[in-house]
Amino acid sequence: MKKVAFYTLGCKLNYSETSTIGRMFQEKGFEKVDFNENPDIFIINTCSVTDNADKKCRKIVREAQAINPEGYVAIIGCYAQLKPKEISEIPGVDAVLGASEKFRLLDIIGDFKKEPSSVLPENKVYAGSIETKLDYHTSYSLNDRTRTFLKVQDGCDYPCSYCTIPLARGKSRSDSIENIIKAAEEIASKGVKEIVLTGVNIGDFGLIEGERKATFMDLCEALDNIDGIERFRISSIEPNLLSNEIIDFVAHSKKFVPHFHIPLQSGSPEVLKLMKRRYKRELYVDRVKKIKELMPDCCIGVDVIVGHPGETEEYFLETYNFLNELDISYLHVFTYSERPNTDAVDIHPKVSKKDKAERSKMLHILSDKKKRAFYLQQENKEETVLWEEDLENGNMHGWTNNYVRVSAKYDPLLINTTMPVKLENLNAEGIMEVSESAIVFEKH
Repeated sequence: MKKVAFYTLGCKLNYSETSTIGRMFQEKGFEKVDFNENPDIFIINTCSVTDNADKKCRKIVREAQAINPEGYVAIIGCYAQLKPKEISEIPGVDAVLGASEKFRLLDIIGDFKKEPSSVLPENKVYAGSIETKLDYHTSYSLNDRTRTFLKVQDGCDYPCSYCTIPLARGKSRSDSIENIIKAAEEIASKGVKEIVLTGVNIGDFGLIEGERKATFMDLCEALDNIDGIERFRISSIEPNLLSNEIIDFVAHSKKFVPHFHIPLQSGSPEVLKLMKRRYKRELYVDRVKKIKELMPDCCIGVDVIVGHPGETEEYFLETYNFLNELDISYLHVFTYSERPNTDAVDIHPKVSKKDKAERSKMLHILSDKKKRAFYLQQENKEETVLWEEDLENGNMHGWTNNYVRVSAKYDPLLINTTMPVKLENLNAEGIMEVSESAIVFEKH
């Protein structure tokens, strides 16, 4: 029995796909092991979002070779689709598989026999054009028995000026609601309590072979009736696709939790135009107001990019002030990095590395302030917590419906259970503490 190990870079979508490919190997009789357990095969699932994708990929290949110099190394994922030739020339790499090929890895590679170093790099590449018709592959993670990432959509038809994802994953396409329901029921049978819906652009759900067969709202309504799953969480949704209908549905849903992650990217109207985003900031304000009207304690996360070409100091301060005034809960801050074959390459002026670092620091501080204020608003309120097997210094952790991280004294009886608790005190680490007296009645 050959041993196989996986390493995943990037987003929740990548994790769902890695986990699915791992189960394919196990079904064929391979033993899935950790990266450092001397595996015979290393599968590295890559990301292309930042400009250090090449550096990360090379480092992981070196680590694999140090662990087992005779181990077979295959590279898959977004970076593999975008730069297959460059990856094939990395010493130690045996195969590079693109977006269409990664799910056929077992059929394409066969016996995973380490090739001699004399093999030409071009003979290691299995990556077709992203313009060809791509299949859809149902995927979900099973790394944590309390929470699973379920892929419901892939690809993107929104070519933002800074982004390579449409080049790496192709056009927007979705699974059928029937298949997603089946996957959710399989997940429920494993004892999982929470499903996070993920994709590249999940608000565009419903395109099958280029035709719209359903909407994201249709999917949410169908999932709300699944037995066994206690929570559904929406990972990220574009503001122009987050309709009032969806917001109203979540506010009254049995299972969809009050937590939205809504990419903004910039609070400057001029920078939004340069980014080729499909909304104005006024729409973003309307979405936040609507959410807070219906769900005052809803958690709202925001993606924002600093240092996009054309972002002057004045435009950045517009973003900072816009975010400072918004009733949001936290930020995911990304520093712009130039990606080949994107429109942003030709936009000027460029922002210096120093300015990007300073702007990033300012937004990280703002995020900390926003998160702390949101957490303090939750003190002395009752929320439902899903406890995870996450032991640290004698304490375990969990997440409320509205995405507040909670800490309590470790108790194995609590793992993978949901229960209402009173949120008592925000500690120095920024975690909400719950005393044993607040949860003991739930264990009987």
